[in-house]
Amino acid sequence: MAFDVYEIRRQFPILAREIDGNPLVYLDNAATTQKPQCVIDSLVDYYTRYNSNVHRGAHRLADEATQAFEGARDTIASFLNANKREEVIWTSGTTESINIVSHGLTHYLSAGDQVLVTELEHHADLVTWQQVCHKTGAELLVAAIDDNGELDIADFDSKLSERTKLVAFPHVSNALGTLNPIVELTQKAKAVGAWVLIDGAQGIAHEAVDVQAIGCDFYVFSAHKIYGPMGIGALWGREELLKEWPVWQTGGEMISSVTYQTATWNQLPYRLEAGTPNVADAIAFGVAIDWFKRLDRQAIEQHEASLLDAATAQAEDFQGLTIVGKSKNKVGVLSFLLEGGHPADIGFLLDRQGIAIRTGNHCAEPLMNRLGIPGTARASFSLYNTIEDVNALFEGLKKVKMMLE
Repeated sequence: MAFDVYEIRRQFPILAREIDGNPLVYLDNAATTQKPQCVIDSLVDYYTRYNSNVHRGAHRLADEATQAFEGARDTIASFLNANKREEVIWTSGTTESINIVSHGLTHYLSAGDQVLVTELEHHADLVTWQQVCHKTGAELLVAAIDDNGELDIADFDSKLSERTKLVAFPHVSNALGTLNPIVELTQKAKAVGAWVLIDGAQGIAHEAVDVQAIGCDFYVFSAHKIYGPMGIGALWGREELLKEWPVWQTGGEMISSVTYQTATWNQLPYRLEAGTPNVADAIAFGVAIDWFKRLDRQAIEQHEASLLDAATAQAEDFQGLTIVGKSKNKVGVLSFLLEGGHPADIGFLLDRQGIAIRTGNHCAEPLMNRLGIPGTARASFSLYNTIEDVNALFEGLKKVKMMLE
C-alpha cells in the first residue's frame, strides 16, 4: 500500500473530530496512537459474530475465536522475526511484560549481582528493576546520559562487568525521543554474559524490529503504541529462557496437570498466560500489525523524520522556546519548555485550540531531575500527522505566548 498521509488519515475516524470548534491536531502519540477503522471494526466483529473463549470449546464459535487469536500470535511473531511463534506471550502491555521478566529474575539474582539500566528509563522499567534489587540484594546501576539526552556509551561500558546479570534500556526514550543504539548495547551486554531486555514501547512503531538480528533476550511492547487497542501487549523472549522461566501467575490455561497436592505447568506460550485471555484485543492487535505491515516502512520513517525536522527547525526559531533532548539520533518526540509558561498551562491553552500534547514528567521523574527541570511540554508525531499539524502547533504556541505575556 503506497504511503499517502492524507489517505491514511481518512482511515482514522477520530482525526475528523473537532475540539471547541477547532479541528483536532493530535500530537500525543507517545502516550497512545489512534486506531484505524479496520482495528475498530475487528473488535465489533469479534463481539458481534464469534465471541467465545478460546482453545477448549467444542463448538464453532470457539474454533473461530481460537483460530483468530492464535493467528494474531503468528502475526506478531512474524513482525518481530521471532524464531518461533511460542516465543510471543500475550500480556496486558509493556509494564506487565517487564514484570513477568522481573518476577523470574528474583529467582536468579542474589547479593553481589548487578542490574544495569539507564537514566532514560520510564518508571515501568526503572521501578521494576529497583524493586527486584531491593528483594534480592542485587545492586542497581544507572548508566548516565549527556546534557543532550544521549546515552554516555563510555559510562555504560564502565558499569558492565562479570557481575552484570541483566541490562535493560528503552529502544526510544518516551520523554526525549532519544533513539538508543540497541544492537551495539546488546552486543556489549552479551559480551559479559548478561541478559538483555529492551523496552520497545516507543520504538516499535518507529523502527523495524528484528529480534534475531538485535540479539536481545527479551523485547516488550504494547499494542496501543502501534495503532492497536489498549490493554494488550506482548513479551517476546528467547524460547530457551521462557520455557524454564519461573511462572508469573497460576490458574487456568497455564496448567498441564493438577492434583490436590501438586501441579505441573503447560508448554510455551501458555505456561506464562494464566487465566482467560484478552481475546478480542489480541485479535485487534494482530489486525493493527497487519495493517501497519502493508504500509511502506521506509516511507513512514522518512515522513516522520521530516515532521520532526520541521518541528525542530520551527522550535529553534521560536523566541523563548527551549528544546529538551537534542540527541543527534531521535525519533518522533519534541519536548520543550516555553519561557514564562508552566508546561501544564501550555497544554491547557493548546487544548483550547484543539491541539493535543502531553505535559509533565512523562513517567520519567528521575530523568527530569537529572535535567534539572520539573517536566516538559511534549509533542509526539505519528505516521498520520502532517506538516499542517506541525504548523498548527507553532501557530498555537504563538497564541499561548501572547496569553502568557
